Amino acid sequence: MFYFCYNILSAFLLIPVLLYHLYRSISRGRPAALAERFGFISNDILTKTGGRPVIWLHAVSVGESIAARPLLKALRSRYPDHTILVSNTTETGRGIAATFPEIDVCIYFPFDFLPAVRRTLDLIDPKLVIIMETEIWPNFTREARKRGTPVILANGRISDRSFSGYLRFSWFFRHALQLFSRLCMQTSVDSQRIAAIGAPADKVLTCGNLKYDIPFRQTSEEERLRLRCQYSIPNNLTVITAASTHAGEEQQIISSYQELLNVNNDLFLVLVPRHPERASEVAFLLDKSGIRYCRRTALTGTGLLQSGTILLVDTVGEMMNLYALSDIAFVGGSLVPTGGHNLLEPASLGIACLFGPHMSNFREISSLVLQYEAGVQVETIREFVSSCQNLVSNVDLRQQLGQNGLKMMAENGGATGRHMEIIGGYL
Repeated sequence: MFYFCYNILSAFLLIPVLLYHLYRSISRGRPAALAERFGFISNDILTKTGGRPVIWLHAVSVGESIAARPLLKALRSRYPDHTILVSNTTETGRGIAATFPEIDVCIYFPFDFLPAVRRTLDLIDPKLVIIMETEIWPNFTREARKRGTPVILANGRISDRSFSGYLRFSWFFRHALQLFSRLCMQTSVDSQRIAAIGAPADKVLTCGNLKYDIPFRQTSEEERLRLRCQYSIPNNLTVITAASTHAGEEQQIISSYQELLNVNNDLFLVLVPRHPERASEVAFLLDKSGIRYCRRTALTGTGLLQSGTILLVDTVGEMMNLYALSDIAFVGGSLVPTGGHNLLEPASLGIACLFGPHMSNFREISSLVLQYEAGVQVETIREFVSSCQNLVSNVDLRQQLGQNGLKMMAENGGATGRHMEIIGGYL
Protein backbone atom coordinates (compact mmCIF):
# COMPACT_ATOMS: atom_id res chain seq x y z
CA MET A 1 0.00 0.00 0.00
CA PHE A 2 2.85 2.40 0.85
CA TYR A 3 4.49 2.05 -2.56
CA PHE A 4 1.15 2.34 -4.37
CA CYS A 5 0.44 5.65 -2.62
CA TYR A 6 4.02 6.82 -3.10
CA ASN A 7 3.89 6.23 -6.85
CA ILE A 8 0.54 8.00 -7.20
CA LEU A 9 2.09 10.97 -5.38
CA SER A 10 5.22 10.76 -7.55
CA ALA A 11 3.10 11.03 -10.70
CA PHE A 12 1.37 14.17 -9.37
CA LEU A 13 4.71 15.74 -8.36
CA LEU A 14 6.43 14.99 -11.64
CA ILE A 15 5.48 18.26 -13.37
CA PRO A 16 6.60 20.50 -10.46
CA VAL A 17 9.87 18.55 -10.24
CA LEU A 18 10.46 18.97 -13.97
CA LEU A 19 9.76 22.70 -13.79
CA TYR A 20 12.14 23.05 -10.85
CA HIS A 21 14.95 21.25 -12.67
CA LEU A 22 14.41 23.31 -15.81
CA TYR A 23 14.43 26.55 -13.83
CA ARG A 24 17.52 25.47 -11.86
CA SER A 25 19.40 24.48 -15.00
CA ILE A 26 18.49 27.59 -16.99
CA SER A 27 19.29 29.93 -14.08
CA ARG A 28 22.69 28.28 -13.62
CA GLY A 29 23.47 28.01 -17.32
CA ARG A 30 23.78 24.22 -17.29
CA PRO A 31 22.01 21.44 -19.24
CA ALA A 32 19.03 19.89 -17.46
CA ALA A 33 19.93 16.38 -18.72
CA LEU A 34 16.30 15.34 -18.41
CA ALA A 35 16.73 12.34 -20.70
CA GLU A 36 19.25 10.73 -18.34
CA ARG A 37 17.13 11.59 -15.32
CA PHE A 38 14.28 9.64 -16.96
CA GLY A 39 16.53 6.67 -17.65
CA PHE A 40 17.30 7.34 -21.32
CA ILE A 41 21.03 6.72 -21.28
CA SER A 42 22.94 7.11 -24.52
CA ASN A 43 24.72 4.22 -26.19
CA ASP A 44 27.98 6.18 -25.94
CA ILE A 45 27.70 6.06 -22.15
CA LEU A 46 26.58 2.44 -22.03
CA THR A 47 29.47 1.25 -24.18
CA LYS A 48 31.88 2.63 -21.57
CA THR A 49 30.81 -0.13 -19.20
CA GLY A 50 32.60 -2.53 -21.56
CA GLY A 51 30.35 -5.45 -20.67
CA ARG A 52 32.02 -5.68 -17.25
CA PRO A 53 30.21 -5.98 -13.89
CA VAL A 54 29.21 -2.53 -12.64
CA ILE A 55 29.74 -1.01 -9.20
CA TRP A 56 27.40 1.97 -8.97
CA LEU A 57 28.21 4.72 -6.45
CA HIS A 58 25.79 7.63 -6.01
CA ALA A 59 27.06 10.96 -4.67
CA VAL A 60 24.53 13.81 -4.68
CA SER A 61 26.80 16.81 -5.16
CA VAL A 62 30.33 18.15 -4.78
CA GLY A 63 30.82 17.37 -1.07
CA GLU A 64 29.68 13.77 -1.38
CA SER A 65 31.79 13.24 -4.51
CA ILE A 66 34.93 14.48 -2.76
CA ALA A 67 34.15 12.40 0.33
CA ALA A 68 33.78 9.32 -1.88
CA ARG A 69 37.21 9.74 -3.46
CA PRO A 70 39.14 7.45 -1.03
CA LEU A 71 36.49 4.77 -1.48
CA LEU A 72 36.57 5.11 -5.27
CA LYS A 73 40.36 4.72 -5.27
CA ALA A 74 40.10 1.60 -3.11
CA LEU A 75 37.39 0.13 -5.36
CA ARG A 76 39.49 0.82 -8.47
CA SER A 77 42.51 -0.86 -6.89
CA ARG A 78 40.70 -3.94 -5.57
CA TYR A 79 38.28 -4.48 -8.47
CA PRO A 80 40.17 -3.51 -11.66
CA ASP A 81 37.93 -5.74 -13.80
CA HIS A 82 34.74 -3.94 -12.75
CA THR A 83 33.23 -0.80 -14.23
CA ILE A 84 32.93 2.01 -11.67
CA LEU A 85 29.91 4.18 -12.40
CA VAL A 86 29.15 7.32 -10.43
CA SER A 87 25.82 9.13 -10.49
CA ASN A 88 25.15 12.65 -9.26
CA THR A 89 22.06 14.77 -8.74
CA THR A 90 23.60 18.22 -9.22
CA GLU A 91 25.45 19.58 -12.21
CA THR A 92 28.39 20.74 -10.06
CA GLY A 93 28.68 17.27 -8.53
CA ARG A 94 28.77 15.76 -12.01
CA GLY A 95 31.44 18.26 -13.06
CA ILE A 96 33.70 17.28 -10.16
CA ALA A 97 33.12 13.53 -10.44
CA ALA A 98 33.91 13.56 -14.16
CA THR A 99 37.49 14.64 -13.33
CA PHE A 100 38.22 11.57 -11.17
CA PRO A 101 40.41 9.07 -13.06
CA GLU A 102 39.07 6.18 -10.98
CA ILE A 103 35.63 6.50 -12.60
CA ASP A 104 34.67 4.85 -15.88
CA VAL A 105 31.18 6.29 -16.34
CA CYS A 106 29.27 9.32 -15.00
CA ILE A 107 25.48 9.70 -15.23
CA TYR A 108 22.74 11.71 -13.57
CA PHE A 109 20.75 9.87 -10.93
CA PRO A 110 17.23 9.06 -12.16
CA PHE A 111 14.15 10.73 -10.75
CA ASP A 112 12.53 8.39 -8.23
CA PHE A 113 9.73 7.89 -10.75
CA LEU A 114 9.09 4.18 -11.25
CA PRO A 115 9.53 4.00 -15.07
CA ALA A 116 12.74 6.07 -14.85
CA VAL A 117 14.19 3.92 -12.08
CA ARG A 118 13.32 0.66 -13.81
CA ARG A 119 14.74 1.77 -17.15
CA THR A 120 18.01 2.94 -15.56
CA LEU A 121 18.51 -0.22 -13.52
CA ASP A 122 17.70 -2.40 -16.54
CA LEU A 123 20.30 -0.60 -18.66
CA ILE A 124 23.06 -0.40 -16.03
CA ASP A 125 22.40 -3.76 -14.31
CA PRO A 126 24.71 -3.03 -11.35
CA LYS A 127 26.18 -5.79 -9.19
CA LEU A 128 26.29 -3.43 -6.21
CA VAL A 129 24.90 0.02 -5.42
CA ILE A 130 26.67 2.28 -2.90
CA ILE A 131 24.82 5.41 -1.80
CA MET A 132 26.87 8.13 -0.12
CA GLU A 133 25.72 9.73 3.12
CA THR A 134 21.93 9.86 3.53
CA GLU A 135 20.02 9.55 0.27
CA ILE A 136 16.81 7.56 0.72
CA TRP A 137 14.75 6.93 -2.41
CA PRO A 138 12.01 4.30 -1.93
CA ASN A 139 11.48 3.26 -5.57
CA PHE A 140 15.17 3.05 -6.39
CA THR A 141 16.00 0.96 -3.31
CA ARG A 142 13.04 -1.34 -3.79
CA GLU A 143 13.67 -1.93 -7.50
CA ALA A 144 17.35 -2.62 -6.89
CA ARG A 145 16.53 -5.22 -4.25
CA LYS A 146 13.89 -6.81 -6.52
CA ARG A 147 16.72 -7.46 -8.98
CA GLY A 148 18.86 -8.98 -6.24
CA THR A 149 21.23 -5.99 -6.22
CA PRO A 150 22.66 -5.20 -2.76
CA VAL A 151 22.36 -1.55 -1.70
CA ILE A 152 24.86 -0.19 0.85
CA LEU A 153 24.69 3.21 2.54
CA ALA A 154 28.25 4.55 2.90
CA ASN A 155 29.52 7.32 5.16
CA GLY A 156 26.00 7.76 6.50
CA ARG A 157 25.16 10.67 8.76
CA ILE A 158 22.09 12.27 10.30
CA SER A 159 22.74 15.90 11.22
CA ASP A 160 21.36 17.54 14.34
CA ARG A 161 19.16 19.76 12.21
CA SER A 162 17.68 16.97 10.07
CA PHE A 163 17.17 14.31 12.75
CA SER A 164 13.85 15.66 14.04
CA GLY A 165 12.52 15.83 10.47
CA TYR A 166 13.58 12.27 9.75
CA LEU A 167 11.91 11.11 12.96
CA ARG A 168 8.69 12.94 12.12
CA PHE A 169 8.56 11.15 8.77
CA SER A 170 9.99 7.82 9.93
CA TRP A 171 6.79 6.16 8.65
CA PHE A 172 7.99 7.16 5.18
CA PHE A 173 11.72 6.43 5.44
CA ARG A 174 11.58 3.10 7.23
CA HIS A 175 10.22 1.30 4.15
CA ALA A 176 13.34 2.11 2.15
CA LEU A 177 15.76 1.79 5.10
CA GLN A 178 14.69 -1.79 5.70
CA LEU A 179 15.78 -2.69 2.16
CA PHE A 180 19.42 -1.60 2.56
CA SER A 181 21.84 -4.51 2.83
CA ARG A 182 24.10 -2.55 5.20
CA LEU A 183 24.12 0.98 6.57
CA CYS A 184 27.66 2.17 7.31
CA MET A 185 27.38 5.24 9.54
CA GLN A 186 30.06 7.75 10.50
CA THR A 187 29.59 7.75 14.29
CA SER A 188 27.75 5.84 16.98
CA VAL A 189 25.33 8.77 17.27
CA ASP A 190 24.54 8.49 13.55
CA SER A 191 24.02 4.74 14.00
CA GLN A 192 21.58 5.29 16.84
CA ARG A 193 19.70 7.89 14.86
CA ILE A 194 19.31 5.82 11.68
CA ALA A 195 18.03 2.91 13.78
CA ALA A 196 15.55 5.22 15.50
CA ILE A 197 14.25 6.29 12.09
CA GLY A 198 13.59 2.70 11.10
CA ALA A 199 16.75 0.95 9.88
CA PRO A 200 17.13 -2.64 11.17
CA ALA A 201 19.64 -2.45 14.03
CA ASP A 202 21.43 -5.62 12.86
CA LYS A 203 22.24 -3.95 9.52
CA VAL A 204 23.69 -0.76 11.02
CA LEU A 205 27.46 -0.45 11.47
CA THR A 206 29.69 2.38 12.70
CA CYS A 207 32.54 2.63 10.17
CA GLY A 208 33.95 6.14 10.63
CA ASN A 209 34.10 9.10 8.28
CA LEU A 210 35.59 8.60 4.81
CA LYS A 211 36.52 12.27 4.70
CA TYR A 212 39.39 11.59 7.12
CA ASP A 213 40.93 9.32 4.49
CA ILE A 214 41.55 12.05 1.95
CA PRO A 215 45.28 12.35 1.15
CA PHE A 216 47.07 14.73 3.50
CA ARG A 217 50.44 16.43 3.21
CA GLN A 218 52.21 19.61 4.13
CA THR A 219 52.04 22.08 1.27
CA SER A 220 55.61 22.77 0.15
CA GLU A 221 56.88 26.29 -0.36
CA GLU A 222 57.62 25.47 -4.01
CA GLU A 223 54.03 24.38 -4.61
CA ARG A 224 52.67 27.44 -2.84
CA LEU A 225 54.77 29.78 -4.99
CA ARG A 226 53.86 27.95 -8.20
CA LEU A 227 50.15 28.16 -7.43
CA ARG A 228 50.34 31.83 -6.52
CA CYS A 229 51.98 32.51 -9.84
CA GLN A 230 49.23 30.52 -11.59
CA TYR A 231 46.57 32.69 -9.95
CA SER A 232 48.51 35.98 -10.37
CA ILE A 233 48.90 36.44 -6.60
CA PRO A 234 52.13 38.11 -5.35
CA ASN A 235 54.37 35.84 -3.30
CA ASN A 236 54.97 38.28 -0.47
CA LEU A 237 51.35 38.75 0.60
CA THR A 238 49.42 36.97 3.35
CA VAL A 239 46.59 35.18 1.56
CA ILE A 240 43.22 34.54 3.21
CA THR A 241 40.84 32.22 1.36
CA ALA A 242 37.15 32.43 2.28
CA ALA A 243 35.74 29.20 0.85
CA SER A 244 32.23 27.87 0.21
CA THR A 245 30.57 31.10 1.28
CA HIS A 246 26.81 31.62 1.23
CA ALA A 247 24.46 34.58 0.92
CA GLY A 248 24.80 36.73 4.01
CA GLU A 249 28.46 35.81 4.55
CA GLU A 250 30.14 37.60 1.65
CA GLN A 251 29.17 41.08 2.81
CA GLN A 252 30.51 40.33 6.30
CA ILE A 253 33.76 38.99 4.86
CA ILE A 254 34.22 41.94 2.49
CA SER A 255 33.67 44.43 5.34
CA SER A 256 36.04 42.47 7.59
CA TYR A 257 38.70 42.42 4.88
CA GLN A 258 38.48 46.19 4.48
CA GLU A 259 38.92 46.53 8.23
CA LEU A 260 41.95 44.23 8.21
CA LEU A 261 43.50 46.27 5.40
CA ASN A 262 43.41 49.33 7.62
CA VAL A 263 45.89 47.57 9.93
CA ASN A 264 47.93 45.60 7.38
CA ASN A 265 47.77 46.30 3.65
CA ASP A 266 49.97 43.31 2.68
CA LEU A 267 46.89 41.09 2.41
CA PHE A 268 45.09 39.31 -0.39
CA LEU A 269 41.63 37.72 -0.22
CA VAL A 270 40.40 34.80 -2.33
CA LEU A 271 36.60 34.69 -2.17
CA VAL A 272 34.94 31.43 -3.29
CA PRO A 273 31.12 31.32 -3.27
CA ARG A 274 29.81 27.82 -2.65
CA HIS A 275 27.71 28.08 -5.82
CA PRO A 276 29.69 29.75 -8.63
CA GLU A 277 26.50 30.92 -10.32
CA ARG A 278 26.23 33.43 -7.45
CA ALA A 279 29.43 35.14 -8.61
CA SER A 280 27.51 38.01 -10.24
CA GLU A 281 25.60 38.58 -7.00
CA VAL A 282 28.89 38.72 -5.08
CA ALA A 283 30.45 40.94 -7.75
CA PHE A 284 27.61 43.41 -7.17
CA LEU A 285 28.57 43.56 -3.47
CA LEU A 286 32.20 44.14 -4.42
CA ASP A 287 31.29 46.90 -6.85
CA LYS A 288 29.21 48.51 -4.14
CA SER A 289 32.09 48.34 -1.64
CA GLY A 290 34.52 50.00 -4.05
CA ILE A 291 37.18 47.38 -3.42
CA ARG A 292 39.42 46.13 -6.23
CA TYR A 293 38.65 42.62 -7.47
CA CYS A 294 39.19 40.28 -10.38
CA ARG A 295 37.15 37.27 -11.43
CA ARG A 296 38.97 33.96 -11.78
CA THR A 297 37.72 33.64 -15.35
CA ALA A 298 39.20 37.06 -16.17
CA LEU A 299 42.78 36.17 -15.19
CA THR A 300 45.06 36.53 -18.17
CA GLY A 301 48.13 34.82 -16.76
CA THR A 302 50.23 37.93 -17.29
CA GLY A 303 51.12 40.33 -14.51
CA LEU A 304 50.28 40.14 -10.82
CA LEU A 305 47.26 41.40 -8.91
CA GLN A 306 47.90 44.08 -6.31
CA SER A 307 47.80 43.76 -2.54
CA GLY A 308 44.39 44.58 -1.09
CA THR A 309 42.67 42.98 -4.10
CA ILE A 310 40.06 40.20 -4.02
CA LEU A 311 40.12 37.24 -6.40
CA LEU A 312 36.47 36.23 -6.95
CA VAL A 313 36.40 32.57 -7.94
CA ASP A 314 33.59 31.86 -10.40
CA THR A 315 34.69 28.33 -11.34
CA VAL A 316 34.49 24.87 -9.76
CA GLY A 317 37.07 22.18 -9.09
CA GLU A 318 39.90 24.42 -7.85
CA MET A 319 39.29 24.43 -4.11
CA MET A 320 42.28 22.33 -3.06
CA ASN A 321 44.66 24.45 -5.15
CA LEU A 322 43.23 27.59 -3.56
CA TYR A 323 43.67 26.18 -0.06
CA ALA A 324 47.24 25.13 -0.90
CA LEU A 325 48.29 28.66 -1.89
CA SER A 326 46.74 30.19 1.26
CA ASP A 327 48.09 31.15 4.65
CA ILE A 328 44.67 31.20 6.34
CA ALA A 329 41.40 29.54 5.33
CA PHE A 330 37.89 30.48 6.41
CA VAL A 331 35.37 27.69 5.78
CA GLY A 332 31.98 29.18 4.96
CA GLY A 333 28.40 28.20 5.52
CA SER A 334 29.22 28.72 9.18
CA LEU A 335 28.64 32.43 9.84
CA VAL A 336 25.06 31.91 8.65
CA PRO A 337 22.83 29.00 9.73
CA THR A 338 23.64 26.76 6.76
CA GLY A 339 25.39 24.00 8.71
CA GLY A 340 29.00 24.57 7.69
CA HIS A 341 31.32 22.83 5.24
CA ASN A 342 34.28 20.47 5.30
CA LEU A 343 37.14 21.63 7.56
CA LEU A 344 39.25 18.62 6.60
CA GLU A 345 40.19 20.03 3.20
CA PRO A 346 42.40 22.88 4.53
CA ALA A 347 43.53 20.67 7.43
CA SER A 348 44.74 18.01 4.96
CA LEU A 349 47.15 20.59 3.49
CA GLY A 350 48.41 21.94 6.80
CA ILE A 351 46.53 25.25 6.46
CA ALA A 352 45.26 27.08 9.54
CA CYS A 353 41.48 27.44 9.42
CA LEU A 354 38.71 29.56 10.88
CA PHE A 355 35.01 28.74 10.99
CA GLY A 356 31.84 30.18 12.46
CA PRO A 357 29.31 28.91 15.02
CA HIS A 358 26.93 27.11 12.62
CA MET A 359 28.52 23.69 12.08
CA SER A 360 25.56 21.33 12.66
CA ASN A 361 26.27 19.37 9.46
CA PHE A 362 29.87 18.79 10.55
CA ARG A 363 29.53 18.50 14.31
CA GLU A 364 31.99 15.58 14.63
CA ILE A 365 34.63 17.18 12.42
CA SER A 366 34.39 20.61 14.03
CA SER A 367 34.65 19.06 17.50
CA LEU A 368 37.74 17.12 16.46
CA VAL A 369 39.35 20.21 14.91
CA LEU A 370 38.88 22.04 18.21
CA GLN A 371 40.09 19.04 20.20
CA TYR A 372 43.31 18.91 18.16
CA GLU A 373 43.61 22.72 18.14
CA ALA A 374 43.74 22.60 14.35
CA GLY A 375 41.47 25.59 13.84
CA VAL A 376 39.69 28.49 15.50
CA GLN A 377 35.93 28.79 15.89
CA VAL A 378 34.47 32.28 16.06
CA GLU A 379 31.03 33.21 17.32
CA THR A 380 30.65 36.67 15.81
CA ILE A 381 32.03 38.74 12.96
CA ARG A 382 34.00 40.79 15.51
CA GLU A 383 35.72 37.60 16.66
CA PHE A 384 36.35 36.73 13.02
CA VAL A 385 38.19 40.02 12.46
CA SER A 386 40.15 39.65 15.70
CA SER A 387 41.13 36.03 14.99
CA CYS A 388 42.14 36.86 11.41
CA GLN A 389 44.33 39.70 12.64
CA ASN A 390 45.92 37.40 15.20
CA LEU A 391 46.72 34.77 12.56
CA VAL A 392 47.96 37.35 10.07
CA SER A 393 50.47 38.71 12.59
CA ASN A 394 51.48 35.37 14.13
CA VAL A 395 53.20 33.05 11.64
CA ASP A 396 54.13 30.55 14.36
CA LEU A 397 50.49 30.17 15.41
CA ARG A 398 49.43 29.55 11.81
CA GLN A 399 52.08 26.89 11.40
CA GLN A 400 51.13 25.21 14.68
CA LEU A 401 47.46 25.04 13.72
CA GLY A 402 48.45 23.57 10.37
CA GLN A 403 50.66 20.91 11.95
CA ASN A 404 47.88 20.01 14.39
CA GLY A 405 45.55 19.54 11.43
CA LEU A 406 47.95 17.12 9.77
CA LYS A 407 48.27 15.19 13.03
CA MET A 408 44.47 14.97 13.27
CA MET A 409 44.29 13.55 9.75
CA ALA A 410 46.98 10.97 10.48
CA GLU A 411 45.32 9.73 13.67
CA ASN A 412 41.70 9.47 12.51
CA GLY A 413 41.80 7.55 9.23
CA GLY A 414 40.78 3.96 8.50
CA ALA A 415 37.14 4.37 7.44
CA THR A 416 37.90 3.29 3.87
CA GLY A 417 39.24 -0.06 5.04
CA ARG A 418 36.18 -0.68 7.21
CA HIS A 419 33.85 0.19 4.33
CA MET A 420 35.79 -2.05 1.93
CA GLU A 421 35.50 -4.97 4.33
CA ILE A 422 31.71 -4.65 4.20
CA ILE A 423 31.61 -4.08 0.44
CA GLY A 424 33.83 -7.11 -0.17
CA GLY A 425 31.13 -9.36 1.23
CA TYR A 426 28.83 -8.44 -1.67
CA LEU A 427 31.22 -8.65 -4.63
